[in-house]
Amino acid sequence: MNKLNETIERITPPDESMQSEAARYLDTLTKPPGSLGRLEELAIQLAGITRNLRPDLSKRAVVVMAGDHGVCEEGISAYPQEVTSQMVANFLNGGAAINVLARRAGAEVVCVDMGIKADLRHEDLHVRKIREGTSNFTRGAAMTREEAVRAIESGIDIARKLAGEGCRLFATGEMGIGNTTSSAAILAVFAGIETGLAVGRGTGIDDDGMQRKHDAIRRAISVNAPDAGDPLDVLSKLGGFEIAGMAGVILGAAALQCPVVIDGFISGVAALTAVSLAPDAWGYLIPSHLSQERGHRLVLERLGLRPLLDLNMRLGEGTGAVLAFPLLDAAVSIMREMATFESAGVSRG
Repeated sequence: MNKLNETIERITPPDESMQSEAARYLDTLTKPPGSLGRLEELAIQLAGITRNLRPDLSKRAVVVMAGDHGVCEEGISAYPQEVTSQMVANFLNGGAAINVLARRAGAEVVCVDMGIKADLRHEDLHVRKIREGTSNFTRGAAMTREEAVRAIESGIDIARKLAGEGCRLFATGEMGIGNTTSSAAILAVFAGIETGLAVGRGTGIDDDGMQRKHDAIRRAISVNAPDAGDPLDVLSKLGGFEIAGMAGVILGAAALQCPVVIDGFISGVAALTAVSLAPDAWGYLIPSHLSQERGHRLVLERLGLRPLLDLNMRLGEGTGAVLAFPLLDAAVSIMREMATFESAGVSRG
C-alpha cells in the first residue's frame, strides 16, 4: 500500500505554463491559428505532460496485461477460458494483431501475466501473477483488497521498469476472457447506471449469452454491494487482475510525467479506476479510439475525453492505442520541424 500511496502523491497535473508556451509557439508557425485542430491540442497536452516543448517519444511500449476471470463459469463468453493463455502465447510469438500494429508504430509489446489460469513460460513474459484467475464474483469478491493493491503496484513496477529503460510513451492493452463482464460491472457502479447500459456483446455472444451476462453482473453487484466512493472496494469486488494492472501502469506513468494512450472499453475502465484513485492522473490520458463495445462511449463521457479515432474496432489488446501513436508523432513533428512566419519570410494575417 505504501508504493501505491507514494505513487499517487507524486502525481501532479500537467504543467500549465508549458502548455501556454506551446500554444504561443504554435501560433507563430506558418498556418492560421488552430488550423491543425486536434494535432495542436495534442502538442499542447504533450508539452504539459513531459514539461518539454519537443519531447522525444521514440521509445514506446504497449503493456498488455493478461488475467483470467472466475465469472466465466457463468457462460458469459463466446470463447473458452483457455483462449486467454493461448492468445498471450500468440502475443509472445509475434503473431497477433497487436504485434502487427505495434511493429508499424515502432512500439514494443510487453506482455504481463497478472493472473492467467495456466503455467505459461516464455523468456519475454513478465510474470506478476497474483493467482490463477479471479474468483467468480457472482458468489463473492473477485479478489481481496490486498490482492487489488498488489496488482496495481505490479503495474506501477512495470511502468517504472520500462521508464528506467528509456520508455517515454505508454499504451495500455489487455487479454482476459470474461473481462468485458467485469468492466461493465465496474462501470455500472462508478457511473451509477443500470447494468443494461454498460453491457455489450464482448467477443460476440448470442442473445442467451447476453442474458447470462446481464444476470451475472446484477448478481455480482447485489452480492458484493461495492461502495462507489471507494475505488479499491469496487475494483477488488468486481475487477480483474489485468484491469488493476493497467490502472497501475497509468498511475506509474503519470507519476513519471509520461503520456498514456488508452485503448478501448476495458482499458478505459482501468483508466476510470486510476482517475478515481488519483484525479490528477486524468491529464496524462490520451484516448485513442471509440470502441464498438457498448459501454466504452459511457466510459469516455465519464472521463470527459474525446477519442482521436473511430474505426469500428472492438478487439482490445491495445490495438486502437498503438494506431494513435502516429498522431502523437505528427504533433511532436509539427513542433520540431515546421517553420515560423519569421524564419520562412511569410507575412502574417
